[in-house]
Amino acid sequence: MTDTHDPGTVDVREFHPRARTAIEDPKIRQNFRRAMDGLMDKRRNAFNGWDTEALRQLGADVRRNALANLPDLLEQLEAKLTANGVHVHWALDGEEACQIVTDICRARNARSVIKGKSMVSEEMHLNHHLEQHGIEALESDLGEYIVQLAGETPSHIIMPAIHKNTGEISDLMHERTGTDRSTDVEYLTASARQQLREKFMRADVGISGVNFAVAETGTLCLVENEGNGRMTTTVPPCHIAVTGIEKVVPTLEDMSALLALLTRSATGQHITTYVNMISGPRRGEELDGPEEVHLVLVDNGRSGIYQDDELVDTLRCIRCGACMNHCPVYTRVGGHAYGTTYPGPIGKILMPHLVGLDEGRHLPSASSLCGACGEVCPVKIPIPDLLVRLRQESVDGDHLHPAVVNGHGAKRSAGEALAWKTWQVVHAHPLAYRLGTALGSRLRALQPSHLGAWTRYRTAPKLAARTLHQQVQERNRQDRQS
Repeated sequence: MTDTHDPGTVDVREFHPRARTAIEDPKIRQNFRRAMDGLMDKRRNAFNGWDTEALRQLGADVRRNALANLPDLLEQLEAKLTANGVHVHWALDGEEACQIVTDICRARNARSVIKGKSMVSEEMHLNHHLEQHGIEALESDLGEYIVQLAGETPSHIIMPAIHKNTGEISDLMHERTGTDRSTDVEYLTASARQQLREKFMRADVGISGVNFAVAETGTLCLVENEGNGRMTTTVPPCHIAVTGIEKVVPTLEDMSALLALLTRSATGQHITTYVNMISGPRRGEELDGPEEVHLVLVDNGRSGIYQDDELVDTLRCIRCGACMNHCPVYTRVGGHAYGTTYPGPIGKILMPHLVGLDEGRHLPSASSLCGACGEVCPVKIPIPDLLVRLRQESVDGDHLHPAVVNGHGAKRSAGEALAWKTWQVVHAHPLAYRLGTALGSRLRALQPSHLGAWTRYRTAPKLAARTLHQQVQERNRQDRQS
């Protein structure tokens, strides 16, 4: 499914029409089914011989500990990075983060930037912002590069172009870059690398994400397989890293446990080809590396999540994508159907905090609650439980309770609220209950067969012709007569 809209104007509320379109597209279903089956097999094989549950518990404990001490760890990280010569910036939201990055680029008179893979930059709509200010932004990750050529958004947080097959990629590169049409993956990859290499050498600024930020040493860790991320952080004279505030971990030892989980859960690898550790700009005796390094720490709703004892588990996520790979809904509709930066199960619990439940009201309900996402999460995020919690938030119209998520009660209509209030009153008064059920039984033929979306795949309930008390009384009479 092609999604060529402006990434800043995606209507999240259009999930259902997009999902139906995707389900009716056999190519989308085939591409995702094949890809997800392969990723599930690789993950299973990567954990073979390991005590998976013990490793998952370790990962969960590391993330819980980091979040429990998040304010102190962030201060420690800033102090260590500053001592290492890194400029640290704080951004309340995506707009402020974009402005910080733009100001840094302007200070260096930058006209072009090369970007490593970064979901936070997608969340910020950074490319769109830079282009509006006359700064060319080119993705260096091959998947992101393909998506950028197509004018689309990523459909998966690890493999952005997973919705396209080789033939589609070949046609796209031929039309946009002039390469020959070919199904030879090595040829297509080499062509893309050649085009990107020229951009690397001319780029004024390199922008990357961060997988983990180590407070103990002031180290930024990036994992990748292509080497483009390493070039992004070393070739341009200025490197800007952007990350969410939740990515900090206490020690290098903690990071190693998460690294083992991340690579196995994401791509089924024991370790990625490149593990980049960045602790500062180029020193006087060094021959390569950037002259300047900046870190932009982005909040963008994360501190709000942090304040809730239950929803804070959302921030454990290490962005492996395993929950997507095992989700029956995501596998059938693809990533673009969600209309969000983060699709799939993790997107359903994260995006309502970022865009509000009034915009993302349908996301928590776009799940079968089969539990597969929770079973494979490497840091044991209880995703099904959080989905249920957000469903409650979306219909909770009781103003006596404080709103936790923006858009609280967005799916609670006036008619529904009245119906439940009436039900509450009737159940609280025995006489009213008996009269109401008796009247409903007599008028059961008039009860509607369609009750909104609930009856799209279910039969509408109807009151019985006789109440339970009446049925029991009749049975007792029959027993006495017999």
